[in-house]
Parts: sequence; C-alpha cells; structure tokens
Amino acid sequence: MLMALFYMLIFPGFLFLAVAGLIAEYLDRKLYARLQNRVGPPFFQPLADFIKLASKEDIVPEEANPRMFKAMPIFALTATVTAFFYIPLWNARALYSFNGDLIVVIYLLTIPTLTYFLGGWYSTSLYSKIGAVRSLTQLFAYEVPLLMCMLAPALLADTWSLSEMALFYENHPWYWLFNIIGFIISIIALLGKLEKVPFDIPEAETEIVAGTFTEYSGRLFGLFRLSINIEAIVGASLLAAVYLPFGLQLSPLAGFALYLAKVLFIIAIMSLSRTVFARLRIDQMVDFCWRYVSPLAFLQILICLIAKGVIAR
Repeated sequence: MLMALFYMLIFPGFLFLAVAGLIAEYLDRKLYARLQNRVGPPFFQPLADFIKLASKEDIVPEEANPRMFKAMPIFALTATVTAFFYIPLWNARALYSFNGDLIVVIYLLTIPTLTYFLGGWYSTSLYSKIGAVRSLTQLFAYEVPLLMCMLAPALLADTWSLSEMALFYENHPWYWLFNIIGFIISIIALLGKLEKVPFDIPEAETEIVAGTFTEYSGRLFGLFRLSINIEAIVGASLLAAVYLPFGLQLSPLAGFALYLAKVLFIIAIMSLSRTVFARLRIDQMVDFCWRYVSPLAFLQILICLIAKGVIAR
C-alpha cells in the first residue's frame, strides 16, 4: 500500500507530473518566444505564477453555482493524473494495465474539456458561457479524429491495451511507418484538446477576455492551469507510447531519458505550430476537422486494416 501511494503521489504520480507540467510550460513559452525573436520568461516563471495564484483569494461570482464552480478544477486535475497511470512510459508496462485501458485513457482525457464547459457555464458570466460553448464545440470536432487515430494502431497490434501495443511496436519497429498519418493528426487533435494556437478559440483574449476561465481566480484558477500543464505531459506521453514506442526495453535510466526526449519533441512540435499558424474561428476549426482531419483519420484506419490483412497472409 505504501508503494502504491508513492507511485500515485510522488513518482511517477502527481508530484512528478506537476513538476514536469511546469517545466513543459516553461519550455513551451520559451521556445515560442525564441521563435518570435523574443527573450521569453525566466525558468522559474511557471512556478512563481502558480505560487502567486495559490496565495490569492478564491472569488466565486454571486450568481454562480458555488459547488460546481469549485469542483470543476479538482475533477479536471484528478482525471488527467489518473490517465497517466495507464500509459507505458520508459518501459513496456504501465503502472496499471489491462486490456481496454486505451479506451479508459481517452475517456479520462475527455473529462477536463467537459469541466471547462461546466465551470464556464456555471460561472454565469457571458464571456465564460461563450468560452464554454466553444470548448464543447471543439470537443466534437477533434475528439472523433483523435479516437480513430488511437484505435488504428490498436487494430494493427490486435490489442486494446496500451502496454501490449507498445510492446508490439517495440518488437516490430518498422510497423510505425503505417501510422505516420495518425501521428500528424494526433498532434493536431492534441493542440485542440489543450486549446493552443491555432485552436485557442475558447480562450481568445482579444474577443472574450479569458473565455471559460474569466471568472476564475486564486487557487481554483491555479488548479485549472496546472491540470492543463499536466494534460500536455499526459497527451504527449500517450502519443509517445502509441506512435514512438522505441527504447522500451533499455535500462531504466536510459529509457527514462529517451521518454523525456520524446515528450519534449512532441511539445516542441506544438510550440512550432503555435508560431506558424494564427487563430482560427470556431466555424473554421469545425470545418477543418470534419472536412480534412476526419477523412485522413479514417484513411489511417484503412491503412492499418490493409496492413494487418497483408501481414496475416
């Protein structure tokens, strides 16, 4: 029981994720700034921001539902941390694994977006409600392509377990060539899930102040920001486990270093995307996902099914 608590609370659990999330935020902001020929924040800025928010008062709007308003950041943080336990990181076996954990991880990573919607909706602010509706609208746009691109490698590996998928592709390294399209689409979907440029429509500060989070302050807003940072690490870890399952049978130290390199590689791609593209309108985002991204995700499934049939012969 003590070891289980250590795994969940310290490493590779909440404490590790919190530190990794803050580091990821710093690297993302720093790289984003350098690509725009700016200096960027100092290394301690994300931690300083979190400490400052934790010391502030939690202000609940008078007309808001206080229980829902306060509960949503906790639900968002809990869901993202829980999803991490089912993802294989620097070896081929996750902390907790079973056949079907892929579906559970996708489900858990959907919960934070729903908390953004509910938190904004129960804030009763006009800006928050507009941001909440945009968050939910985006969910229906990127979630289907993301689900299909996660299921396609699972079909080829003939398993719904992330650990077994990682082991399969580790033993058949050239099979990852069949999943290149899915990797690109998953990066796009992850940008939408994290609401980063060009899909930062629910938090468009030039239009709706801060969208869903307009009325949040203090510790509650800090928990939301921390959950977003942790979700970036969990999402990058999921993509690394599904599409970059290399080096999972190395020594623990070498495997951990390689895992960090893969996560940083995915975060760097997202930072580059933020620099290259401008924010889309919500209708443009939905049209882009359903007209282009979803058909490509379906193509990824067909490629994996064909490859599976050819290999079976």
